[in-house]
Amino acid sequence: MNDRKQHVVKIAHELFIEKGFQATSIQDILDYSGISKGTFYNYFSSKSDLVVALFNMIYKKLEHERNELLIGQSPSNIEIFIKQITLLMEANRDNKLISLFEEVIYINDLDIKQFIREGNFKTLNWVYTRFLDIFGSEKKDFLLDSAIMFLGIIHHNVRYYDLAKDMKISMDHVVRYSVKRMIKIVEDVEESGEQLFNLELLDRWLPVRKTEENLQQKLCSIICKMKKSALNSNEQQKYNELLDFLQNELLQSKTPRKYLIESALVSLNEGKTLLGEKELQRLNELIDINFIQHVKQPIK
Repeated sequence: MNDRKQHVVKIAHELFIEKGFQATSIQDILDYSGISKGTFYNYFSSKSDLVVALFNMIYKKLEHERNELLIGQSPSNIEIFIKQITLLMEANRDNKLISLFEEVIYINDLDIKQFIREGNFKTLNWVYTRFLDIFGSEKKDFLLDSAIMFLGIIHHNVRYYDLAKDMKISMDHVVRYSVKRMIKIVEDVEESGEQLFNLELLDRWLPVRKTEENLQQKLCSIICKMKKSALNSNEQQKYNELLDFLQNELLQSKTPRKYLIESALVSLNEGKTLLGEKELQRLNELIDINFIQHVKQPIK
């Protein structure tokens, strides 16, 4: 998203918070952002398209920050999960996303409804995947139920925490309290042997979950490993920026730019001694798979 388009999205976000989504007109956005109607429609097909771009912009940034917390850390460390959930809850609150979600979900716009529905499934899948990291695959049959219950607990606890403005506790405290309850729930569900939701539901809700999530996890894992190798290096910032670019381009862009990815790989290859030759080779292989699956044009 270019700077000018990003500026329009940020202005619209401020208006949505101040006036509400429905009460904010396209003309309001034009007046406050200083762009023409033609420029607006060059960027967005509608106001609904703009709010989807807003949600995407916030959650792409959040996903990047969430992944950064795992660099050099064990995925099974529950403290990292607590930090990731705290990050998510604070982003929702600071950006007033819950009230915005509640307003737009009642609009008769199928694209918005589908976007929110898919976003909810992706969040559920992420929590389930993190539970696998934390509790182990031997408990996998019970972790989808646990993930669904945890999301209900955390969202309601945060909602009432926000309403009780005089509570002298932090968001971290609310998240820790909720995670402690979740640990007991996982133990209880496993002990009971009961399973409410079958794991196959995730594949029905997110048809490309297995292939895309697998690829995403492998890419994130190898990139985190290479960043860890570059720690304390004089060129740490350079390699981190290159790896961040590759991760964003491959996982966030609908049409990854092959020539830019090739250029980044050439630059990374200069540090193969530091980053690891095997790791660079594996990264190349994963990028090839990404292009085969999504654009049918592997890097040579």
